[in-house]
Amino acid sequence: MIKEYIQENQERMLEELFSLIRIPSVSAQPEKHGKDMIRCAERWKELLLAAGADKVEVMPTEGNPVVYGEKIIDPKAKTVLIYGHYDVMPAEPFELWKSEPFEPEIRDGHIWARGADDDKGQSFIQAKAFEYVVKHNLLKHNVKFILEGEEEVGSPSLSTFCSTHKDLLKSDVILVSDTSMLSKDLPSLTTGLRGLAYWQIEVTGPNHDLHSGHFGGAVANPINVLCKLISDVTNADGKITIPHFYDDVEDVPAEERKMVEQIPFDIEAYKRSLDVEELFGEKGYSTIERNGFRPSFDVCGIWGGYQGEGSKTVIPSKAYAKLSCRLVPHQDHEKIGQMVVEYFQKVAPRSVKVNIRSLHGGQGYVCPINLPAYKAAEKGFEKAFGKRPLAVRRGGSIPIIATFEQILGVKTVLMGFGLESNSIHSPNENIPLDMLWKGMEAVATFHLEYDKAE
Repeated sequence: MIKEYIQENQERMLEELFSLIRIPSVSAQPEKHGKDMIRCAERWKELLLAAGADKVEVMPTEGNPVVYGEKIIDPKAKTVLIYGHYDVMPAEPFELWKSEPFEPEIRDGHIWARGADDDKGQSFIQAKAFEYVVKHNLLKHNVKFILEGEEEVGSPSLSTFCSTHKDLLKSDVILVSDTSMLSKDLPSLTTGLRGLAYWQIEVTGPNHDLHSGHFGGAVANPINVLCKLISDVTNADGKITIPHFYDDVEDVPAEERKMVEQIPFDIEAYKRSLDVEELFGEKGYSTIERNGFRPSFDVCGIWGGYQGEGSKTVIPSKAYAKLSCRLVPHQDHEKIGQMVVEYFQKVAPRSVKVNIRSLHGGQGYVCPINLPAYKAAEKGFEKAFGKRPLAVRRGGSIPIIATFEQILGVKTVLMGFGLESNSIHSPNENIPLDMLWKGMEAVATFHLEYDKAE
């Protein structure tokens, strides 16, 4: 029935989506696009009201406004809170786009535009599935919407908004479409996201740059010391050596590890795509497990000393690096942040001074696959794609998901329909049209199945 509804309303739906995409709601450029953020929020208000919401408000925050909407069927019924974001990444560099980034174009069965996937297209899937179940009197539970305008800059205002509007956002589960599937023909549900901790380290040796001939071998070189400190963080087996780092790392359930084994993974093609001859990671785990189930340590940047053309024989006074860890659920980013600071301060030799500070972080997240809402999402994917989705933990981070659990006390089901080929955050972002329609069918089915779930 929903297929017929989509077919009958396809032209209208596309024009509604395009009306959102045409608004350049780039949160990272407030001086240029501040008014566009308001316009986009107001347009979402119009669309949610037209879709069947009883009430929609554009609510102020310390930054860009939040769009809140609701359809209350019965105050005693279960409530699904749908989260999305209406801000997008900057479109630069413009010259790499094959069409105008904010003028959507249908080409080769895809919509090409900034926000086509992330997250206007995926949020639109949620809105249209909601429209269908409301207009056909199929909705038996309450639905609330929260659409923010700062996700692409780290959601700085959303935690405070959630804390001050707990009653308004009260729900039994949160539903999000802002993630991807394994492939077009292999549906998957994201069940885990890694957390993040990030530091900057400064190593100081002598009080000024020194002649490497006059002082080489007499004083410690800060770059040499920094490289040794960083190298010692991991051992030959790819394991992080910081004491107690793994104390809170959970054992992944056997059922999830079995699902990982079903994921097609061509290791040779993977290496070719990266132009590397060999992969490396923690011993005892597959590449997919390392990327989704295990924490990691990386140097994101390192600098110091002379970097100009030609040679300059100096021992630099200072050396710097930016470091990050991807963390798994139950590893607290603040605890790990302090642990790493104390570790470097402790192991640093007395020949240098070390200053390390945490820059930012976020918690990881895991969704139990026996959650009733997860089971409803599974059935939604089965209906739309013809096969049961695999449960997959992703290596990336969406810190606000963990924040929802901490503040609102509810779990999130990540029902995303993106593909790696959709080029989110890059020039020529796109979404296949059939993913839009299948996504709507999957989410509509979720609502029907969630009413039956115990």
